Amino acid sequence: MLFDPGTFAHGFEGITGLSAILITHQHPDHVDMSRLPALLEGNADAALYADPQTAEQLGVPCQAVHVGDELTIGELTVRGVGGRHAEIHPEIPVIDNISYLVGDSDHRARLMHPGDALFVPDEPVDVLATPAAAPWMKISEAVDYLRAVAPARAVPIHQGVVAPDARGLYYGRITEMTSADFQVLPEENGVTF
Repeated sequence: MLFDPGTFAHGFEGITGLSAILITHQHPDHVDMSRLPALLEGNADAALYADPQTAEQLGVPCQAVHVGDELTIGELTVRGVGGRHAEIHPEIPVIDNISYLVGDSDHRARLMHPGDALFVPDEPVDVLATPAAAPWMKISEAVDYLRAVAPARAVPIHQGVVAPDARGLYYGRITEMTSADFQVLPEENGVTF
């Protein structure tokens, strides 16, 4: 399963053996339209899922995921939640953004990938792939979001927008202001939880 193969991601075109590709919303840093065809070609059996607006724009077979939808991918259950991107600015229209809650037989919310939404589920989340740094986000929003979701563990997405030399300071502030086990994952690696 792969989330948001966007312009900040590296090397996903060569990944094979995927069962699903899940896209949260239409922004290029979450779906790179120029590299998506190679990913789909290398994963012909993978299901493609996206929010309704993106599914309409893709021009390839894609299942639109709405709030309340429940998907079965292998032994996992994936639920569509949220539905809207976080506000960037009052003058910029808010777009669709489907967040994904991935569960297994032991935990209905083992992993949450919100994309660029600040949706807070009404159930405990084990691991949150959090937009801890995003082009539209203030650090106070990142801290408040992590406090509201209160996951056991959190890993940042959007690492590409924080200069490598500033990551220690930026992520250190988030770590000291929240109670989640905040872990910055090594780039270019797949991770198994």
